[in-house]
Order: sequence, then structure tokens, then C-alpha cells
Amino acid sequence: MIRLFVPATLALWAGLTLLLGELRWVRRVGLPDRLGPYLPGAEARPGRNVRAASWTGSLATVLGPIARSYGSTVARLFGVSEELALRLRRIHSRLDPTSFRLRQLGWMVAALALTILGTAVVRPPVPMVVLAVLGAPLLAFLVLEQQLGRENAAWQRRLFLELPVVSEQLGMLLSAGFSLGSALTRLTRRSHGAVATDLGTVVSRIQQGLDDATALREWADVARVPAVERLVGVLALNREATDLGHLISEEARAIRAEVHRELIEAIERRSQQVWIPVTVATLVPGVLFLAVPFVEAMQMFTSG
Repeated sequence: MIRLFVPATLALWAGLTLLLGELRWVRRVGLPDRLGPYLPGAEARPGRNVRAASWTGSLATVLGPIARSYGSTVARLFGVSEELALRLRRIHSRLDPTSFRLRQLGWMVAALALTILGTAVVRPPVPMVVLAVLGAPLLAFLVLEQQLGRENAAWQRRLFLELPVVSEQLGMLLSAGFSLGSALTRLTRRSHGAVATDLGTVVSRIQQGLDDATALREWADVARVPAVERLVGVLALNREATDLGHLISEEARAIRAEVHRELIEAIERRSQQVWIPVTVATLVPGVLFLAVPFVEAMQMFTSG
């Protein structure tokens, strides 16, 4: 009895250890994961400790570098030259590049499985089978890339549209006697837009010990919006200019004029598009009225 009790106890202890090790409230977080939120770009790397201790985490650790390398190669082949980490950091995504590439890999495997199942049921010709098997995973990969690209473009557009108002508020705060750091902090607390979210990251970087100019330059490098780069160039004169609020107000007026000019261009393009259905609606009846006598004349000449 004792001979069976000891192995059974050891097996039960090992099983409970493995089972409890999968629970988040039992598993101890490692030192790198505890320090991770305080590193630059930490908003793109949450939840790493959740994945690291499970068997799926081990699989992701093996497949992650492969998916990241080949995913970057395929993306460059289709004209996506911007780094994935920069694009994810720009929209404050909760995914890191490895997690995003693994998600793409999962979508590709699912698309391939569905394609194989569909071809097994339908039994199309062999060229169509080859085209579907090769095209479905690639299409799934490109769908996620296109989705990320649209989110980046939308975020940059929001920055461009919100920047005139935020710049004017920043200029008023600086003219009222606020320092640059306190003005940025006040803007992040009073607003919840795209610019305020980015400025929250800037304030966090300043609180970590970075100087104002370097933190703002990081924001401009990540955002890649010309208006943001011009505003950061003006804010870089914080320690040199005596009337920084006036300079920022002038820059805000310039940005607002640029937004207004783009709005006028969009209105002009839409007003031109209105004439397309009007022209079609006018030409179609005219063509019908011309076609009827032409057909009658052709019939008269051919019968005569």
C-alpha cells in the first residue's frame, strides 16, 4: 500500500503543480515582465507574462521569430516598408510585433484549412485548387496588413485635424505662465483625443527622466505627420524663445489654414463628382432618342 501511495502522491503533486502553474493568480511574474511597463514603447507589450509560462507560450516562442521574419519579408514584397513596431506604437496597440505576426499566421492557417475543406467538397479543377490554396493564406495576411494600414492612416488624420485646437490651447497655457511640462500635463488631463493620447505618452517619457525636446522628437518620429513635426520644431525653442506662446499660436493658425485648404479641396472634388450621375442621366435619354431614328433609317435602306 505504501509503495502505491508514494508514487501516487508524487504524481498528484506534479499534476497539481502543472495545473496551478497555468493560473495567473498563482504564477509569479518574472522580473523582466515586471520592469517591462516602464520601458520605452511599453504600451505595445502588455500581457507578455501571461503567455510565457504556458505550453501555448512555448509554441509562440518557437513560431514567433519565424512568423515575424517571414511576415516582414512578405509585407516588404507588397510595398509595406514601414516597420511594424512603429505602426503598432503609433496607434497605441496592445499587441507587440510578434503577437501581430502570430495572429496573421493563425489567420493564414485558418484560411488554408477552410480552403482545403472547400476544395475537398466542391472538387474544382486542379489549377483553381492550386490558386485557392496559395491565394487564401496570402489574402488573409494582406487583410490584416490593410486593416493596420487603415488604422494608422485614420490615427494620423485625427492628429492632423485635432492639432490646431490643441496647439491654440497649448499657446494660451504657455502665454498664461505655465511651463511646457505642466501645460502638456494639463492638456492630457482635459482631453481624450488622439493628440492628448500621444501627449500622455510624451508626459510619461518626461517623467521617466527624458528632456522635453527629446520626448517631443520621439512623438514626431512615431506620428510622422508634417504638422506635428513643425509644432515640435517650435516647441524645441522652449529654452531659447521668450514668447513661445505667440509662436505656437502662429503655428496653430498655419495648421488651421492647411486643414481649411484640404477641406475646400475635398468639397470641390465632391462637387465635381455630383455631375457624373447628372451627365449619365442626360446622355442616356439623348442616345436613345438618336438611336430610334437611326435604326428606322437603317431598316428603310436595307428593305428598299
